[in-house]
Amino acid sequence: MSTSLVTGGAGFIGSHVADELLARGHKVVVLDDLSGGFEDNVPSGAVFVKGSILDVELIDRLFDRYNFTHVYHLAAYAAEGLSHFIKRFNYNNNLIGSVNLINASVNYGVRCFVFTSSIAVYGAGQSPMSEDMVPMPEDSYGIAKLAVERELKVTHEMFGLDYVIFRPHNVYGERQNIGDRYRNVVGIFMNQLMKGEAMTIFGDGEQQRAFTHINDVAPLIADSVEFPAARNQVFNVGADIPHTVNHLAQIVADAMSKECSVTHLDPRNEVKIAFSDHSRAESVFGARGKVSLEEGIQSMAAWVKDHGSRESSIFEDIEIPRNLPPSWATVARVRA
Repeated sequence: MSTSLVTGGAGFIGSHVADELLARGHKVVVLDDLSGGFEDNVPSGAVFVKGSILDVELIDRLFDRYNFTHVYHLAAYAAEGLSHFIKRFNYNNNLIGSVNLINASVNYGVRCFVFTSSIAVYGAGQSPMSEDMVPMPEDSYGIAKLAVERELKVTHEMFGLDYVIFRPHNVYGERQNIGDRYRNVVGIFMNQLMKGEAMTIFGDGEQQRAFTHINDVAPLIADSVEFPAARNQVFNVGADIPHTVNHLAQIVADAMSKECSVTHLDPRNEVKIAFSDHSRAESVFGARGKVSLEEGIQSMAAWVKDHGSRESSIFEDIEIPRNLPPSWATVARVRA
């Protein structure tokens, strides 16, 4: 039997991956510090351990006790725009924590390490982004993700640890933390509408993204260790069709049965157009049907209506307040 560690398994994508692994007969241990996830997201049948990937002693104890065959590393603080202002926090959680897991995976003989990276590694390269492009990340989050990718490559070359890297993008769906004001625009929109507020859009709203439903991502991640051709490769994964944020706002409002009321904020520093080519993933895993934006938004909206709004969390300890977007600066707390 495969025994898999899922870091971030109380979070959005991680809990869905844990679900998929349990359905495939894996024994699953979830490690999550609940900083962005919720214990009720952890699927029944998984062993839940509350703890941090920065706790090296805890990681060693878990690897020693459970003798993991596979590691699915999804724990991260995935706020690209905010990462400029929380560099130390970003690198500790998204890079150093990953290295702790890589070290343990080598030392305890893990068969395959599956890592969720991000299209943030590409930066402002021409879309559609392909895995052959030279990564040029434009924020600290993307830099950290790229560093982990490179670390996995050199670790494989030195110690033989197999890996699979996925670069998902703009993932949304059931169990997403809609109370997070810094990331996940679909959840932000839905939370604002549930609270009777206007949806807020940075800039003119003509930014383009290919918004991806969770059902197009989690099964592929879970299946990846069963495909020998996927070993030591990088794959984009997600939706194929880009939409503007303005169009997204209209679709979300319709699904939530609300008026499409929008407030445009000052633009922030972000890539204007970002979507990916998925031909490499299709060549290895086969072509799979994908959830349309309208269908996926309807599904998430039904879940949100059932679960209600969440209070927006405030990020503690902004490290660099300079140039922080005004809508964030009014609520963020700055470290003295």
